[in-house]
Amino acid sequence: ETAVCVVDCRILAGFFSPGTKRWCGGRKKNSWHIFGRVASCILLMFSISFLPSDHVQAMHERKDLHILLAKQQEDLPPRKMNDSYIEVILPLGSQPELREKYLNVHNSVRFGRILEDLDSLGVLICYTHTKYEASQRSPLSIVTALVDKIDLCKKVIYPDGDIKFTGNVSWVGKTSMEVKMHMLQLHDGTYSPVLDATFVMVARDPENKRPAFVNPLIPEGQEEEEIFKKGELNKIRRVDFSTASLLKMAPTAEERTVVHNIFLNTLDTRTVSFRSRVLPLNSIWMEDAKLKGLEICHPQERNIFNRIFGGFLMRKAFELGWATACSYGGSRPYVVAVDDIMFQRPVEIGSLLLLSAQVCYTEKNYIQIRVHSEVYDSDTREHKTTNVFHFTFMSEREVPQIVPKTYGESMLYLDGKRHFGATMKESREVEKTTAAP
Repeated sequence: ETAVCVVDCRILAGFFSPGTKRWCGGRKKNSWHIFGRVASCILLMFSISFLPSDHVQAMHERKDLHILLAKQQEDLPPRKMNDSYIEVILPLGSQPELREKYLNVHNSVRFGRILEDLDSLGVLICYTHTKYEASQRSPLSIVTALVDKIDLCKKVIYPDGDIKFTGNVSWVGKTSMEVKMHMLQLHDGTYSPVLDATFVMVARDPENKRPAFVNPLIPEGQEEEEIFKKGELNKIRRVDFSTASLLKMAPTAEERTVVHNIFLNTLDTRTVSFRSRVLPLNSIWMEDAKLKGLEICHPQERNIFNRIFGGFLMRKAFELGWATACSYGGSRPYVVAVDDIMFQRPVEIGSLLLLSAQVCYTEKNYIQIRVHSEVYDSDTREHKTTNVFHFTFMSEREVPQIVPKTYGESMLYLDGKRHFGATMKESREVEKTTAAP
């Protein structure tokens, strides 16, 4: 019942982008075996080609697939969690020639590449869950809506050990699916956990314009019931977190006290003026702790729907966030968690992608980074937000305290504090569960 894939070059990101040489799969049930170029596989499944002219034509032809869409969810056959379960091996240890694209200057694996892989794997899992038995081509356009959480339990991912990704659909709504993925690395003959990830994917019609129904999920046994129930709770938590956003509601009384204390601590006691502010010892103004970047979105980074690959956006945002944490802390930072990445709008090919990374909260040797992503339309000269990324880093030593100066910066500070608090709370809960007899 398990699908196992082995892929050369950029294993998962390559599944939906040019460059992968081959992949193979095997599964006891349904005799699923595929060999050859991934481009041919995608052309077969989704009627997609990587030549620009063919790509546009194929996307136009996908409109005809709307007749395969279900009118209601009840018309679709229910699926089990095991139906979408996939294992993928990234053979960095057994095939050293693959390491170059995954290697960073510290002789460890680039986490940005892992983000690309997770994004591609999540989409593949969802296509497996919604597979149409009557057609080789899927009428659904499945895209990443949200990276809910990525928690890491290891500081370093080594480049000389095989990596195994596993994952399956863990919860299903009407048109959305939650995907749980795990990454493990081979060490001394045993795969040990590296990270756990939760993504939320949405299904849309062939033209990616309207929501489309997906197969319901039927949990089996108490363990799967608990996993499914956790998916329901995750949805409620996301709604509550969004409702309490500082862009919609005023800070709580406790948060207002935090902001006021920061203001009092930065007042110049000699003048006691609102305009005169003094930076406390071992602190940095928030306005001085940011980096910016620009990316031109070339066709090479597109996904099968002729938009920029979401994993590419995550990699670029992470690398800018890492650089910001590195320059702020003065030492190598290690990523601890990624959370609440909302894909608000797609990024078109040819867009100018503007990235702005900001240190928004610090505590001891932890640095909370917020990366804002927007596209610039040169014709209308408008800026539109596409993503907001949240990364938690841990520095090798204690870092300066970040200090907001304006009200807007204070809201960024409180938002960063909320994300950091949620990350630490979940880490403690995981530790308790692991330590329990």
